[in-house]
Amino acid sequence: MTVDDTGSGAGAERRVDPHAADPGEDNPLALRLEQLILGAERRYTPFQAARSAGVSMELASRFWRAMGFADIGQAKALTEADVLALRRLAGLVEAGLLSEAMAVQVARSTGQTTARLAEWQIDSFLEGLTEPPEPGMTRTEVTYPIVELLLPELEEFLVYVWRRQLAASAGRVVQAADDEEMVDRRLAVCFADLVGFTRLTRRMEEEELGELVEAFETTSADLVAARGGRLIKTLGDEVLYAADDAGTAADIALLLVETMSNDETMPELRVGMAFGTVTTRMGDVFGTTVNLASRLTSIAPRDAVLVDSAFAEELIRTGDAPASEAEAAEAAAAAEKEGEEPPKYRFALQPMWQRPVRGLGVVEPWLLSRRQEPGD
Repeated sequence: MTVDDTGSGAGAERRVDPHAADPGEDNPLALRLEQLILGAERRYTPFQAARSAGVSMELASRFWRAMGFADIGQAKALTEADVLALRRLAGLVEAGLLSEAMAVQVARSTGQTTARLAEWQIDSFLEGLTEPPEPGMTRTEVTYPIVELLLPELEEFLVYVWRRQLAASAGRVVQAADDEEMVDRRLAVCFADLVGFTRLTRRMEEEELGELVEAFETTSADLVAARGGRLIKTLGDEVLYAADDAGTAADIALLLVETMSNDETMPELRVGMAFGTVTTRMGDVFGTTVNLASRLTSIAPRDAVLVDSAFAEELIRTGDAPASEAEAAEAAAAAEKEGEEPPKYRFALQPMWQRPVRGLGVVEPWLLSRRQEPGD
């Protein structure tokens, strides 16, 4: 619910979103559900809520817009929880813990993330659970008790996952070399893209297409998490993930290709990766490194992984890949001569033809593969 801040008096003109109508006006169950979920009854207009929180109407409107709430004009639709949320955000600013701009960012990132989660839970989870159990019963008759049972469990689980993710993210930040690295960090960035997805959308039924996308996103997310990467976002036919080191990102990329190629229901996959400085904002990543990874994906062969020269150099530096097969042979021969174990490399790199990439100039991609040691 966002409030137009062009005035606060009784005669002020308000812009009201028609989609933000009072759910209780025509549907008593909708109002009961709202009260159950929010844990309080409606008591305040937006102006009253802002005044009770000790926050200006302008700042309250900025917070509400950032959280993605629809415009309700000056309807009495807010609760004590809305007042407390305003007071907490404003308190963080007053205490100097957050700037006003940062507080708005906190509101926006939280709103965007939880909005997507709520939509998924209602569309997928609750919809299936609230199928009428007996003929003649309506879904509305079973929704309230189901929500009443699930709400505390889902709330506890949400907080648990958030704390776990926060701990992991905080751990990465404190290990950064300096303050600048906390925002602009050197990461491996990877795009994995289903080949021919646009053609599939014209051929497949909507339900079948939805199942394919869900399987792709679920499989990708599981593999990325299990191998130590971080899923940044999914875009239907494409996933974007990052990893702190090139070796982890390379392992995930090849595993994605191997897994998808073994699934006859999945289209072919192409993957592009780059290594370098990345700017992180609100859980997303930006910068030239990200753009390069995206461009490499568009030119990658089917069921193959292309990396940029910085990524290849990082694999060589860490000993995950030899600079060339000739160098690997020399190292093996030297080790054998000294009676030592030859170096083991996880990956192989094959230089490809240099080519111009739109907006990034001429790049030298490398084809990444798993390396088979002699005798394997």
